[in-house]
Amino acid sequence: MSYILPGVELQCLILLYRISSRCLFKASITQRLLDPGILTSQEDLTPSLFLLTQTMQKMAPTCLRPLLRYRSFAILFFTPLLLLPLPVTVPTREAKCAYIIIIMAVYWCTEVIPLAVTSLMPVVFFPLLGVQSSKSVCLQYLNDTNMLFVGGLIVAISVEQWNLHKRIALRVLLILGVKPALLMLGFMIVTAFLSMWISNTATTAMMVPIVQAVLEQMDNTEYDVTMMEQATGQTNTVTELQEKNVSDPTTVQVISNGQVPDDPRSSEEKKMKKRICKGMTLCVCYAASIGGTATLTGTGPNMVLKGQMNQLYPNNNDVVNFASWFGFAFPNMILMLVLAWLWLQCSFMGLNFKKSWGCGTERTAKEKAAYNVLKAEMKKLGPISYAEFNVLIMFVLLVLLWFSRHPGFVKGWANRLFPDGEKYITDSAPAVFIALLLFILPATKPKFIGWNSSMSDPEQTEEDIKKPFLPAPLLDWNVVQRKMPWSIVLLLGGGFALADASANSGLSAWLGHQMTPLGSIPPWAIATVLSLIIAVFTECTSNVATATLFLPVFSSMAASVKIHPLYVMLPGTLSASFAFMLPVATPPNAIVFSYGHIRVLDMVRSGIVMNIIGVFCVTLAINTWGRPMFDLDTFPTWANSTTNQ
Repeated sequence: MSYILPGVELQCLILLYRISSRCLFKASITQRLLDPGILTSQEDLTPSLFLLTQTMQKMAPTCLRPLLRYRSFAILFFTPLLLLPLPVTVPTREAKCAYIIIIMAVYWCTEVIPLAVTSLMPVVFFPLLGVQSSKSVCLQYLNDTNMLFVGGLIVAISVEQWNLHKRIALRVLLILGVKPALLMLGFMIVTAFLSMWISNTATTAMMVPIVQAVLEQMDNTEYDVTMMEQATGQTNTVTELQEKNVSDPTTVQVISNGQVPDDPRSSEEKKMKKRICKGMTLCVCYAASIGGTATLTGTGPNMVLKGQMNQLYPNNNDVVNFASWFGFAFPNMILMLVLAWLWLQCSFMGLNFKKSWGCGTERTAKEKAAYNVLKAEMKKLGPISYAEFNVLIMFVLLVLLWFSRHPGFVKGWANRLFPDGEKYITDSAPAVFIALLLFILPATKPKFIGWNSSMSDPEQTEEDIKKPFLPAPLLDWNVVQRKMPWSIVLLLGGGFALADASANSGLSAWLGHQMTPLGSIPPWAIATVLSLIIAVFTECTSNVATATLFLPVFSSMAASVKIHPLYVMLPGTLSASFAFMLPVATPPNAIVFSYGHIRVLDMVRSGIVMNIIGVFCVTLAINTWGRPMFDLDTFPTWANSTTNQ
């Protein structure tokens, strides 16, 4: 998930991080990130804006300090006042709706109040200004899409709770091997796969310590081997030179103190080691962001698209569901992951196949050490437990139910098992069903005690009878309450309320009319430009907020130029997850940056190319397999009116 950084603070980002993050950020935030009990909200896993503001006030010139001090106050109170002429001079529903949307956009981009709190503004101000009734607004905050999000997150929390994700990660890494290139590929595959189902933040927080342990063990082993080689080489050199001291007195003088000149390759090896550390850590946060795009529940913007499609086009025939999204986004994720891996290989390790791939070479000492670390971590987990097995079964069952509900090419189980099932059952139903089972199924095997139990041990028998038949369930509500990102649920609801009000007030139609001249531009060019704009905007704004603000505008534009809405909404949604350039752009970037292996400049250099790769892959996807999949060459009948009233 991307995180919001206030616009004023963005200018001081590099200076601030170089001075404060190595001490303040790493000491306080890393502990929070790596504590599973504190992984409560993706938006909460970021540097405190209060600490950032305090640090910047000390660093800013004297003349600017009062401005920074009153920045939040000024934005909070002056934004509505400066925009007040809009609804006063143009007293229409469209203008009043635009007034609230612009204020919320400013608050979201500056975060003068928390994101979730800003998302509640439509509940108050739309009814007061006569834009929409309270009943209509409140219905948007827990609709079908939000229930799908909640159900998917509960399943993800159960996977985290029982460490199933860690077992999967270690098993895949042990299978792929520990050659540098394969190790990086393994980290990326595991991170991307886990990010498809659980939060990007939790995935990164779990993977980075594993990467760190492997790198440290490889470094320590390499150091031990080097010291042994130097000691052996020094003894042999001294012996040989003592025999030749008459013929080469100068050389004897050089090593007369028992010292051997430094190997000139050592500095190169250190630089190479640093580059490998940078590449290995960056690949995790990039893979987390890429992996989240592959499934409908993988990241917030995907859910925003699903909700806004249902909101703006209620008769869209469920064109965006779990199966159709996966069919489109999963190949795009694979392509992005491969290109990202090749780019990180070129940037940080080079294309030396013999070193990176180990072609024709045996496993080195540090590779054996890395393998042993992974093996030791796997051994700590022990054999798979009864609870882990149950969670795995529930997880696989949920995925199968999602895919087979409405596959498209055959009738799904919703139609075969229930009358008019396709009309009444959506992806939220199986998600909540599996979530309910997680609160019922036991975490340990239940003991069956007969009525005529042996009385050989009366105390033990009485103790067993007092125990409940069903042990503690797989999931406890207290755990869910602590780990569920409720702020994202409210943020999604606020976005759906904005989209609904925009459509019903006529603002969407007005925006679409203003964009009619864009009809002369080829659709693929429009999609590419919009993807670039979103990819840049999401670097300093929450990706959920970015999608919430832009997708209704894209919908209006598609209606005005008569192109399929998904032709521009799909690239915009995927691009909202391309936050690769800044440590504060998304929590996975912040976690990786906190370990101190990379600088802001390293992330910016790699991130620029990653953004280009992302936009290229999305443009390719939408113009190749995306066209027949969603019938993008035609303007659908259900899109003739965004309100369909």
